[in-house]
Amino acid sequence: MGYRMLTYLTIRLPGVIIALWMAFCIVFGSSAALLPSVLKDHGLQVEGAYNEVQHILNDHFGIPADPVIIVFERDNKESVVNLKQIMDQTLSDMIRIEGLETVISPKSDPRMLQGNTGYIVLGFNHPSFAMAPTISKIHSLIPKTPNITVGLTGKSVVQADVNRASLADMKKAEFIGIPLAFVILLVAFGGVLYALLPIVIGLIAVSGAMGIMYWLGMSGTMELSNFVLNVIPMVGLALSIDFALILTNRFREERSAGGVENTIEKAMLITLRTAGRSILFSAACVILGLAAIYLIRLPMFQSVAVAAITVLIISVILNLTLLPAMLSLLNRRESTKYRASTAKLRLKWLQWSSFVMRKPLRMTFFSSMLIVLCVIPVRNLETSIPDASSLPRAYESRWAANTYHSQFESKTSSSIPIVIQDKDLGVGSSKWPAIVQLQQSLKHDPNVLTMEPILQNIHNELLLSVTIRGIPGSEEASEWLRTWEEKGEHYTLPFILGGEAKYEQEIQDEIHERLPSVLLWIGLSNFILLFIAFRSIVIPLKALLMNVLSLGAAFGILVFIFQDGRLGMEPSSIAIMIPVFIFGLAFGISMDYGVFLLSRMTEEYEATGNYKQAIQEGLVSTGRIITSAAAILLVVTIPFAFGEVAGVKQLGVGIATAVFIDATLIRLVLVPSLMMLMGRLNWWLPRFLR
Repeated sequence: MGYRMLTYLTIRLPGVIIALWMAFCIVFGSSAALLPSVLKDHGLQVEGAYNEVQHILNDHFGIPADPVIIVFERDNKESVVNLKQIMDQTLSDMIRIEGLETVISPKSDPRMLQGNTGYIVLGFNHPSFAMAPTISKIHSLIPKTPNITVGLTGKSVVQADVNRASLADMKKAEFIGIPLAFVILLVAFGGVLYALLPIVIGLIAVSGAMGIMYWLGMSGTMELSNFVLNVIPMVGLALSIDFALILTNRFREERSAGGVENTIEKAMLITLRTAGRSILFSAACVILGLAAIYLIRLPMFQSVAVAAITVLIISVILNLTLLPAMLSLLNRRESTKYRASTAKLRLKWLQWSSFVMRKPLRMTFFSSMLIVLCVIPVRNLETSIPDASSLPRAYESRWAANTYHSQFESKTSSSIPIVIQDKDLGVGSSKWPAIVQLQQSLKHDPNVLTMEPILQNIHNELLLSVTIRGIPGSEEASEWLRTWEEKGEHYTLPFILGGEAKYEQEIQDEIHERLPSVLLWIGLSNFILLFIAFRSIVIPLKALLMNVLSLGAAFGILVFIFQDGRLGMEPSSIAIMIPVFIFGLAFGISMDYGVFLLSRMTEEYEATGNYKQAIQEGLVSTGRIITSAAAILLVVTIPFAFGEVAGVKQLGVGIATAVFIDATLIRLVLVPSLMMLMGRLNWWLPRFLR
């Protein structure tokens, strides 16, 4: 009944549907360009001890929570005296910048000038995501000296560069990806109008979703990660165009297959009942994967999940309403030329399917071995939280960060501020024996390298800073923090820990603790959905296994390219959010192809009862479309691999690789081979479930 009503509306009232979508574009599409203005930072933040300590240090001890660091480095032609003069001049110029609260320089701490290098710390009362104008102002006031290099760094500076680079990456990807997608559609359909329709659908979905996310960000309902800017076009264009390709192809098949009695309305009804149903189940699989990402309580994951789900829902509605309406307005029968061209392609796919089905065991073995080879590097996978190293070396903020870390920070240890709060911490307080005991415990801890004298403020707070073994993010430092955090909760005088190492430990723990729930949710929800779709136990299990294999291979190739520094990439660990994003996004996208292929096979099996014919017809009917859809997704995602932000490059390569492996080795070789080996068992269902 639903498909019949949908068919009636799209065929009888296409003008109304088109007008409604035009209104949608005016309301939301017009706001799309404003999305960057409401994006925050990367969104890797936990409301925990790190944030609490940062606020205390900033508000009560005058230590900036998110400072701008100005790094100065002289060459051998310049004297130290001139370097000091330039730093003093810079400092005096900075005083007039609005919002400046804290200044720390070599005048107050001589350790900030060593050899050829020095730095100044500036603390502002602006949030980090609103620092771009201030950073521009600082740049304009820095004196230009031939023999002294000056650069800005700090989290807010790096984030401003990442935001700018992400916007450039998105524009570059769209500039390359959309024309290439049009070329593939033109080859697939053989007509300009049919090739343009999926592009139009994709652009409306992306612009509409960006507009909705802009208003969501403006309302303050959700903190939006800058990753949203890349995920919306990556997911929106890829899936919108894929769905449009699948539905348009089925409609043209139905129009060209029937006789006089096969009206546009009848062809559309069949299309929506088959391809439309497949799109609904595919979209549901992707949404379930994205919903699992939302379980991780970090703004980055939650905002990206909401953005991707938004663009996906818009894509589905567009493909089930606007696309059929536009197809109906073309109002012509498919030509003999089109039927002849599809017949030639069908013959080629028939030959391929016969080849695969003749030797299923051999094909299963060789395709499995290729996938296993790709999976092997996964054992060396290392993740890290993105920092300035995610930017190209040419960026000033990365140079300044590298110089600062190499000259003024330890390469083997972490600084940990410990804050003690109590109402009674005055002179002669009964709590001082407990404080002395804490100092002694820390002093005798083998992992504590140094300890600074205690600082006290008027707010009854003490600051005790220690240096521990292990750099931020290392297991050694993280384990020490977990141990002492537990001690702090039950100690005579409770204390809390902070510092960069604490920040990284909190992020890692949140992701690792939530990951099993995410994986379990994706697996169970997709199994139940596929069981409902295909009324089989075997097909859902096999589909899940195929997706895990393609994702494992993608992760292996990601390690091979980025972590090992192959194909011209700078060696670096994988950004901690990338495996989660790829699993959530690519798992659903891969399921899209699986559902389309298996739906066609099941449709034929239910009609004939012949499993061989069903497998062959499914492969022949969908092979060209799956290949075209995968090619479109590749040309939409691969351009991101040539961007500037490391995380964006890794996401683009990871999704493209997973889709390529899934659409070739998995769907066109391994799936039909395994289904051939299992025969009727593919559709086995226990009697009590029938």
